[in-house]
Amino acid sequence: MSALLEKTSNKLVKAFLKNKIISPIPSKYTKKLNEAQKLRRLCESKIKLPVIGFKAAGTGIPLIKKFKEKEPFYATVYKKNFLKSGKSVKINKATLGIELEVCYKVKKSYFSSKGSITMKNISKYISHMAPCIEVVGYRQRKKGITSFGDLCSDFGANVKFLIGPVKKYKKINISNLKTNISNKKVNQSVDGNTNTVYINPINSLRFVLNKVKKDKINLNKDFWVFTGSSVGVVPIKGKGLYTGKIDKLGSVKAKIS
Repeated sequence: MSALLEKTSNKLVKAFLKNKIISPIPSKYTKKLNEAQKLRRLCESKIKLPVIGFKAAGTGIPLIKKFKEKEPFYATVYKKNFLKSGKSVKINKATLGIELEVCYKVKKSYFSSKGSITMKNISKYISHMAPCIEVVGYRQRKKGITSFGDLCSDFGANVKFLIGPVKKYKKINISNLKTNISNKKVNQSVDGNTNTVYINPINSLRFVLNKVKKDKINLNKDFWVFTGSSVGVVPIKGKGLYTGKIDKLGSVKAKIS
């Protein structure tokens, strides 16, 4: 393993654990997704904190086309970044924005499943669903997104996840639900739709589950999968309460401070 890769991963891990911001990492780890994946995996292998699940990232089809990628990617989500609706999240200059997504709780029986997860068999592995707000940002002093590697190399750019009311899973037309995220205090409101998430959130979930299986990861417990934003990355225009609403699923809140 190269000394630079080792050094870069140590810096990122320290920044992640201590909520610090470091100078930008070398671009060789951010330009190509496969290099970013290597760095992300190495960083995650060094973190000995409880894992709550995984997030899909880069799920917007226009974004996939823009960056000439074939598919999204995933990253690990840790318990320390998992909050209840209405909790406070402190942002900084490296915060990219706020997202609204559908998340699913997956049964641990998935880990002993044989073969691929398909749209036909996926339902038997899902126990619950909920609306979720994700605050995204870097652990580095940089702005914007120039490639999927930017996001992937930095833990999928996940900062905090806030989860709304959890409901028992039932089949609904998840591919066409209206969504909205707003902050009345700063007069900001953005509409979205679940159909912007890699065809739909269930397809995004299928993608993550098959990747986790391919990477031979076994948490041996129920876990969450966050399927990607239905409103894109919404810039945070001001502090205060952001409320996300997803038709048929409910609402979720985040206090931005």
